[in-house]
Amino acid sequence: MSGRRQPIVAVLGHVDHGKTSLLDHVRSLGEQGRSSVMDREAGGITQHIGATEVPASILNDLCAPLLGGKTFDSPGLLFIDTPGHHSFSSLRARGGSLADIAILIVDVMEGCRPQTRESLRILKQSKTPFVIAANKVDRIYGWGTEEGRAMAMSMREQSKEALGLLDQKYWELVGQIAEEGFNVERYDRIKDFTKDIALVPVSAREGEGIQDLLAVVIGLAERYLEEQLTDVDGSGEATVLEMKEERGLGKTLDLILHRGSIRKGDEVVLVGGRGPIVTHVKGLFSPRGMSEMRDAGDRWDDSEVAYAAAGVKISAPSLEGVLVGTTLRVVNSVEEKEAAVEDAREEGELSIELEEEGVSIKSDTVGGLEALAKELGEIGVPIREASIGKVSRRDIRSAEASADPLHRLIMAFSTEILEEAQVEIDASEAGVKHIGSDIIYRILEEREDWIEERKTELEEERREMVVYPGRIMLLPDHTFRVSKPAVVGVRVLAGRIHIGQGLLKEGSRVGRIKSIRSGQESMKEAQQGAEVAISVDGVTVGRQIDEGDVLLVDIPESHARKLRKMEMTPVEREVYEELLELHRKDDHFWGR
Repeated sequence: MSGRRQPIVAVLGHVDHGKTSLLDHVRSLGEQGRSSVMDREAGGITQHIGATEVPASILNDLCAPLLGGKTFDSPGLLFIDTPGHHSFSSLRARGGSLADIAILIVDVMEGCRPQTRESLRILKQSKTPFVIAANKVDRIYGWGTEEGRAMAMSMREQSKEALGLLDQKYWELVGQIAEEGFNVERYDRIKDFTKDIALVPVSAREGEGIQDLLAVVIGLAERYLEEQLTDVDGSGEATVLEMKEERGLGKTLDLILHRGSIRKGDEVVLVGGRGPIVTHVKGLFSPRGMSEMRDAGDRWDDSEVAYAAAGVKISAPSLEGVLVGTTLRVVNSVEEKEAAVEDAREEGELSIELEEEGVSIKSDTVGGLEALAKELGEIGVPIREASIGKVSRRDIRSAEASADPLHRLIMAFSTEILEEAQVEIDASEAGVKHIGSDIIYRILEEREDWIEERKTELEEERREMVVYPGRIMLLPDHTFRVSKPAVVGVRVLAGRIHIGQGLLKEGSRVGRIKSIRSGQESMKEAQQGAEVAISVDGVTVGRQIDEGDVLLVDIPESHARKLRKMEMTPVEREVYEELLELHRKDDHFWGR
């Protein structure tokens, strides 16, 4: 074992700016060949933190010409690919906290986006040194790319026009990043890396400029991280990336070991959904070559010990309930165990503010749950329940109990719904909705669509239960019967009419609607614009009412109170106000 661990490099940036593409190219170096992760991510977006080790031998071979023949002293680099979509601030912050150094990917054509700025703030708060990769230079008009070429060489061979366009984009980025409090300079012009942030133009798709970028990262790590890269001794500490069921091993954990060491047989303390979990390491495995941990398959080597920094897999008893995104702590004494148990208990407490009334959220990880909660908080959606795991029958029944029908919603990120729970939803009469996806913005979009549909449904239900005001005109030459009951043709001028409603003429009651017909069809109501025949009790055409009269359709006082809180069309609102004015001549508090 070296007395020095490999630096952990976090790759951050806005969605679709090229983080995973960059690492896919890095993984293609050497004899291992390309291993594309991006194509297998949901929606092409990185949803979980992944990790890839790149050994020093490959880095030295690639970057030696740019380092003046110097070699990398550390065992290699451990890259962490963090989610770039804005909803993943929790996961991204976790990645940043693990990182010794970072690469911030920015699309040179788009510049700083909201998540770029968020990443800059995270790096500033954590005081993590970083390099900017100005990606997609191949999209600059007139730029000539050559796969795998060093950027230092590429810029010498570009046209003045292409270099001028690059310079224009460069200065735009400099200004944008300066707004976050950082001085940026192109990497080949920097004299003091403690004062300026290096910007390296690259094309992740073509691999152009990648060696320049890695050389800068190596140079920074070698010069400024020497002291913090010596924490290879002592009890191990790791972050749980994922839990998997492996054939022959049972449940396993993918980890980033960022401090100390871990061995077979070590006692470890983990964060569980129901409290701390104490177990021991039964099996320890390392990804073969430069396999990406999330996609290593069976490319794992059996190991006796691992030292930070490393991506490893462990098998152990009693892993059920371990919360992904939390910390594993190796303990070698009673004192360490007691402290680790207390730390695990505190870490397992969700930092999500719950309300008495609201929606339910589920996720497969703590970070995912926090990310979804953050998004809902920004749009003012209250959360009543938040938990890790698959959607169960209990979740459905809990959602049914919500007083607000718009809160009978379960939003599940990266976790499944159990078959029995789906049966419960299908049988539910309370209108419970389950929305699940591996991409948070799709969950939010589907929620918006459902809310609109549900509001319309609820409004229609309420409107059917509430009598609305209306205004009608008796049509000329459409008296079919003058009395007992009178039958007349009318046009609904505004609002709607219902069976049983009273009619008002100049403020006085003139009968009640007994029936509504359109041709041979009986109707419960008729809406604005309809021409129908109505039968009216208690009037005689030619006495109380006449053809051509305009009548108001009255509403009960209890319904007037309900209508105050409901949406009405402008013409319905006009008739409503007219009715209120009439009734309040006799009773000032009518309808209040």
